[in-house]
Amino acid sequence: MSQPKEIRICDCTLQDAASHVELSFREKIELCRLIDKLGVDTVELCEIRQKKIDRLLIKSICSSVQRAVVAVPVNLTDEESVQMTWEALREARKARLQVVAPVSSVQMEYLMHLKPAGLCSAVEKRIRECRALTEDVEFIAADATRSDPDFLRKILAVACAAGAVTITLCDTAGVMTPDETTAFLSGLYRDLPELAGTTVGFHCSGDLNLADACALAAVAAGANMLKATAYHGNAISLAAIVRILKVKGAALNARCTVESEQINRITGQIDLICNADKHRSVPFSDTLSGHDTDIVLSIHDSFETVITAAEKLGYDLGAEDQQKIWTVFSRTVEKKETISLKELDAIIAAEAMQVPPAYHSIQYVINTGNTIGAMAHMKLMFHNQEMEGIASGDGAIDAAFNSIETATGRHYELDDFQIQSVTEGREAMGETIVRLRHEGKLYSGRGISTDIVGAGIMAYLNAVNKIVYEEEEV
Repeated sequence: MSQPKEIRICDCTLQDAASHVELSFREKIELCRLIDKLGVDTVELCEIRQKKIDRLLIKSICSSVQRAVVAVPVNLTDEESVQMTWEALREARKARLQVVAPVSSVQMEYLMHLKPAGLCSAVEKRIRECRALTEDVEFIAADATRSDPDFLRKILAVACAAGAVTITLCDTAGVMTPDETTAFLSGLYRDLPELAGTTVGFHCSGDLNLADACALAAVAAGANMLKATAYHGNAISLAAIVRILKVKGAALNARCTVESEQINRITGQIDLICNADKHRSVPFSDTLSGHDTDIVLSIHDSFETVITAAEKLGYDLGAEDQQKIWTVFSRTVEKKETISLKELDAIIAAEAMQVPPAYHSIQYVINTGNTIGAMAHMKLMFHNQEMEGIASGDGAIDAAFNSIETATGRHYELDDFQIQSVTEGREAMGETIVRLRHEGKLYSGRGISTDIVGAGIMAYLNAVNKIVYEEEEV
């Protein structure tokens, strides 16, 4: 028997989950990191829509994904999309540009406002632009199973001639049976010899609950890539298809490299991230657990290594702040042998982008107990204007942060909240580090007090002041 055909698994969990639940910037990075650990061939991201935030997200994911190809779609009609996407993606260890086009007559005209000839021309142009930047270019024929057969064959031939090395066929409606899937793919292989030199992928939704069965039929018909999701969405199930290939792979003379031993544990973690019902406002729900907290820096590490570690934490530091961090790091590391990422985080919070406080003169009252919910009353000045807010929360810290949001009218994603003791004894000083994310960028604040709630408020407003300073300087 010949060597088993390797079935590549392209994970589209982020795309699928993002359309159903609201994920934070950091949760998206963590989700992709977990998927990468499974050994999938490709991690598929969403198209850039919010330029500043999405480009930073792609760059952050590229630094977190160690093994898989990182694939990002380009916009078919936006002239700047290819170059902009590549600039965000180019630092990935393995990068892929994707050109997506709806090829059924209904979607072609309704979504793209293009006739068949215009769509073929646009696809050819985009693929050639992508191919000028990377050899790994994928053409995704959305709604392919409802396309006119002759037109589908024409546009696939155009895509192959333009340089696409991966062709993905989508059953967007999800109404095909396994037998129909086999006939559909077999007919394309018969009529298009160009497909023999490409990776052919299959993606389908599961309106008839047949997605996994159709995926198996696609493999039997010659497909060598499947698009699956670890999120419980309406598509091919990653866990199910990996198990099917493990059990029936010999009969199909096919195998995949996804680590089936870890799949239940990791998909369980992904379920927790994608749980839409979880309470997102609790400050303690986010920690540095998603980062490589066991990484330590020493006196032997270079400036570039320290700044790379800061970027791994999620910071985008300017040249002046980079030099400040390096100076304090060098001074600190002479007194102790190693510095952890958490300690580096504290250095950044204390040293980077120190600004005049726009929010100041804080006064607060917090009521809490084991029989009543926490309630915070916050007064503070914004430059010369007094602001006031009252809010409840799940604990004193949460109530305090919510009351600040009420007073300021500003909401930011809480990326991390850390507490640690600075001194010992009953009157010990507590240090808090708060990391807020605004437009994809991290801002950290630091507070020290014998009152840990007060330290948290100081740290939170310290981070907010940095955001406001940047906004007012623009």
